[in-house]
Amino acid sequence: MATYKVRVATGTDLLSGTLDNISLTIVGTQGESHKQLLNHFGRDFATGAVDDYTVQCQQDLGELLIVRMHKERYSFFPKSPWYCNYVQICAPDCRVYHFPAYQWMDGYETLALREATGKTAAEDCLPVLLEHRQEELRAKQDYYHWRVFVPGLPNYVHIPSYRPPVRRFRNPNRPEWNGYIPGFPILINIKATKYLNLNLRYSFLKTASFFYRLGPMALAFKVRGLLDCKRSWKRLKDIKKIFPGHKSVVSEYVAEHWAEDSFFGYQYLNGVNPGLIRRCTRIPDKFPVTDDMVAPSLGEGTCLQAELEKGNIYLADYRILEGIPTVELNGQTQYHCAPLCLLHLGPEGNLMPIAIQLSQTPGPDCPIFLPSDSEWDWLLAKTWVRYAEFYCHEANAHLLETHLIAEAFFLAMLRHLPMCHPLYKLLIPHTRYTVQINSIGRALLLNEGGLSARRGVQDMPRYYYRDDSLAVWDALERYVTEIISYYYPCDAAVEGDLELQCWVQEIFNECLLGRESSGFPRCLRTVPELIRYVTIIIYTCSAKHAAVNTGQLEFTAWMPNFPSTMRNPPMQAKGLTTPQVFLDTLPDVKTTGIILLVLWTLSREPDDRRPLGHFPDIHFVEDAPRRSIATLRQRLAEISHRIRQRNKCLPVPYYYLDPVLIENSISI
Repeated sequence: MATYKVRVATGTDLLSGTLDNISLTIVGTQGESHKQLLNHFGRDFATGAVDDYTVQCQQDLGELLIVRMHKERYSFFPKSPWYCNYVQICAPDCRVYHFPAYQWMDGYETLALREATGKTAAEDCLPVLLEHRQEELRAKQDYYHWRVFVPGLPNYVHIPSYRPPVRRFRNPNRPEWNGYIPGFPILINIKATKYLNLNLRYSFLKTASFFYRLGPMALAFKVRGLLDCKRSWKRLKDIKKIFPGHKSVVSEYVAEHWAEDSFFGYQYLNGVNPGLIRRCTRIPDKFPVTDDMVAPSLGEGTCLQAELEKGNIYLADYRILEGIPTVELNGQTQYHCAPLCLLHLGPEGNLMPIAIQLSQTPGPDCPIFLPSDSEWDWLLAKTWVRYAEFYCHEANAHLLETHLIAEAFFLAMLRHLPMCHPLYKLLIPHTRYTVQINSIGRALLLNEGGLSARRGVQDMPRYYYRDDSLAVWDALERYVTEIISYYYPCDAAVEGDLELQCWVQEIFNECLLGRESSGFPRCLRTVPELIRYVTIIIYTCSAKHAAVNTGQLEFTAWMPNFPSTMRNPPMQAKGLTTPQVFLDTLPDVKTTGIILLVLWTLSREPDDRRPLGHFPDIHFVEDAPRRSIATLRQRLAEISHRIRQRNKCLPVPYYYLDPVLIENSISI
C-alpha cells in the first residue's frame, strides 16, 4: 500500500465553493490510482478552504504526472460551480507535487491537471504527457475562436456561448437591463457579459466593486441634472462643481493652469498620452511656419533653423485624424480636425507651443495660430489640439495599443500554449480580466452613435514618463531574460518550439492582421528575439496601460483641458473668437457629464487588484524562476521608492508608473 496526502485549495472569492462531489485520480509513471471521493464529515470545498485528505493506493505510483479532478452531482442539490486553486500531493517518499489549476469547473466534468514543472513540447517524452498536452490545446482551440469586431482592428475572443449584448438602450421595460436611469444613454448592463466563460469573468468582488461604485455616482449626476442638460456651460468655473468631493493635487493643478502654454507643453511629456511628440528636424511642407511667425517665441539671438539644428523643435502631428466624418450628438453636429502643433524646448527646460495649424492642408482658410494672436483665438486653437489629443489617446494609445492588442495576445496564448508551457506560466498573470473589461467596453462604449528614443526625446528634461517607463522596462526585461534563459538555453530551443512558433504566427495574423509594417515578427529564431517579444507583451499589458489609463480623470475633470468633442467647426479666420464662442464650441453639459462619469469609472481601479510583480497564483515551482520573481519585486520596490522621493519636489507629481500603482494586467 502507498499513502498519498492530498491538499486541495478552493478559491477565496465569494461563491468559489461547491456542494458537488469532488473525486480524485492520480496518474504516475508506475500506474494510476482508482477514482476516490474526497469527503470529510461536514462541509468540503467551501470558499477559501484548504482541505486535506488521505488517498490509499495499491502500489507506489512512481513520479506523479497528472491528477484528474472529477466533479459530479451530490444528492438532490443543484449544480454549483467550483473554483479550484491548486492540488498538492505529498508522496510516500515525502516529495511534494504541485498541480496548479486556478480555474472554474462549471458543470459535471473532469479536469486534468499537470504537475507544475515548466516544460516545452520538446522536453515531454512520455506518451501520457504528450497526449495531455495535445488534448488541452485541442479543447481550447475548439472552444475559443477569433472573431472580427471592426475590419482593420485586431480580432477578438469569440466563444460559442457568448454574443455581444445590445449596444444601446432602447426599451426601459426590458428586464435584462439592470441599473436603468431614465435619460442616461450609456447604461451598465450587469448581465451584459454573463455569457462569458467563468474563467474570463471578473471575480464577484471585482464585479460588485466595479458596478456598485458607478451606480451611486451615476444617480448623483442624474439628480443634479448633468445627464439631461444639452445646453452650453454658462461659465467655465461651473465645470469645477462636477466632482466637488473628488479632487487630487493633479486635478487641482490642471484646473488652475490649463490655459498656460507651459502646462500645455508639459502634458506632451507627462500627461495621459506621452508617446506622440517627436523631434522635428525639418518643418514639413504642409505646415508653412516661417521664421517671422515664431521669432517672438524663440527669443533673441536665435532663429527657427538654428533651433531645428540644435534639436529644440518638436512636432505633434495628428494626421491620423484626417478625414474622420462628422457625427451628431444630442441633436447637434460635432466636428473634427487633424491639427499640427509646433513646440519649442526653451533654455529653462519648458516645452512651449509656438504654432498651431488646425488642418493638414494649408491655405487661406487655415491660418497658423500663434501665441501673439488674441487670447481667445490662441486658447481655442490649443483647445482644438487638446481635443485631437483626447481622440488619439482614447482610440489609439489606450483602446488599440493596450486593450485590443492585449486581448489578442491572450487569445493566441490560450490556443497555442498549454498550461505547462513556461511562456504560459510567465504570461498568464498579465492577462487577468482583460477579456471581461474589453467585453464591457465593446458593449457600453463602442456602440453606434515604440520606445521613446526613437522619437528623438531621449535627452529631453523633465520627461518623467520616459524615465519611469525605461526603469520599469529594464526591470521587466531582466526578469524575462532570467526566466527565458532558464527554459531556453540556446537559439535552437526557441526555433524548434512549435507551440511557441504557432503562438507568434497567430498573433501576427489575427492581431496585426498580417501587416509587415507593424514590426511584429512572423516567427522567432533566437533567445534575444524571444526576450524582447515577451517583454513587449508584459509591458503593454501592465505599465503601458497604466500610463495611458490611470490619469484620465485627473487631466479631464477640468473638461476644457481635454474635451471629448467640439460643437463648432475649426476656426478659419483670426479675431473672431469670443468667450461665448469658446463655451459654445466645448462639449455641452450632458456630454461632459457622461464622459467624466465613464472616465471616473475607468480611473478607479476596483477591488481585487494585483500590483505589478505580485503573483499569488503559483505557476512556477522551480527555484530559479521563483528567485527571479523575488528579484523582480525587489527591483520594482526600488523604482517605486525613487519615484516617490522625486515626486516630493515636483509641483505636479508623476506617479502613473509607480510599480505599486501598476496592475499586472489590463483589468479596467
